Amino acid sequence: MNESVDGNIEGVVLQLSSGFQPYREYLLRGAAARSPLWLIDDEPATWQKPYVAGSSVVVPLQSSGLALDLDTLLATADSIARVHGVRGVFTYDEPSVVATALIAEKLGLPGLTARGAQGCRDKTRTRQALSDAGLPQPKFGVAKTAGEAASIAAAIGYPVVVKPRGMAASIGVAVVDDASGISAAFDRADSSSRSGPAEYHGGALIEELVDGAEISVDGAVVAGEYQPFFVAHKQLGAPPYFEEIGHIVDGADPLLADPELRKLLQTAHAAIGAPYGITHTEIRFSTRGPVVIEINGRLGGDLIPYLGKLATGIDPGAILVDVARGARPLLEADHHTCVGIRFCYPPEDCRVLSIAVPEPGAVPGLIEAHPMVADGATVRLPPRAHIGRHAYVICTASDPATCAERLTAAAALVELDYEALNESEYSGRPW
Repeated sequence: MNESVDGNIEGVVLQLSSGFQPYREYLLRGAAARSPLWLIDDEPATWQKPYVAGSSVVVPLQSSGLALDLDTLLATADSIARVHGVRGVFTYDEPSVVATALIAEKLGLPGLTARGAQGCRDKTRTRQALSDAGLPQPKFGVAKTAGEAASIAAAIGYPVVVKPRGMAASIGVAVVDDASGISAAFDRADSSSRSGPAEYHGGALIEELVDGAEISVDGAVVAGEYQPFFVAHKQLGAPPYFEEIGHIVDGADPLLADPELRKLLQTAHAAIGAPYGITHTEIRFSTRGPVVIEINGRLGGDLIPYLGKLATGIDPGAILVDVARGARPLLEADHHTCVGIRFCYPPEDCRVLSIAVPEPGAVPGLIEAHPMVADGATVRLPPRAHIGRHAYVICTASDPATCAERLTAAAALVELDYEALNESEYSGRPW
């Protein structure tokens, strides 16, 4: 463990992992404005330095799926608490969710319980807990082999969804329409699982397909009370994969106050054992009503919390700190608008030569446009890889329909110059 500290400090909030700067700096900035932060990460602080009072380095275990070494983490957190005092702990990094909960328990701080964190990380546990609570859930089973997957799918009835147990961002997830595709889908999910935590390696979750529009809800739980603060409406790519190609957040979304949805979310969080914490819940509106697809023990990715901040003025970084300290966050918006993001994908697997994005204002409501990969990068599409994006655009509007139109127009102005890979075979991992 290496440690860096700026001056004498008393009372910090621990942050586990800082993430990719272009995606996560706004969260660190907002959290730092609320409390002195102490960062525990796998590399020395660089861009994070203006936002943290101190930092420690803990190296990941090779077999842990990028998770930091738990024993060293707990010892590091204990040492920081003895020297500086720790008032809370949070993460927005998926592999660090369970470790964050364990640190909170060890130090007697508010947070997801170990049970709640595992209930979020392990999709099988989530499904079972919600079923036991009597909430509408798809039929499901866990397969360790392609043969078991075929048997479970036949019992459920096609189409089915095949997914890894412990991954995020729809990595390795696919719809299978008939028995001819189940073996390949199982192999893909099984292989994808091996880039995640070791305890979720191997096998796949087989589920009944819940059709319908999909949303995600970022919310806070304090003393068992759930409060939603951002609702994002997803745009998915072409089947059979669940690539999330865009999101729209309406700052005045009526779903935020919908009593049926709020009751469902409250009950679901109680069922998985999450008395404190920040969660990102995915919901589909089926013919049976809203169905919880999964609960993640951290804020949403894909810049969804950033969209929410732009749409309402509510700072998700500040919410992270409030909830970590056990305080009920103030969720009063100072404005309401619609803000959306659209991710750009190449037409085929390629090597990027150059990317040109439009300037803000090139389309009404366009406020940001950025490349996501450098010149020379290779970008592959499902099933060879996932999240194969080369750029994104962000637009604002007064209503969701207009926002969606502006996003389409702005994305059409992104220029990608590339050369096709034309690979007959690709032996890399499918994520």
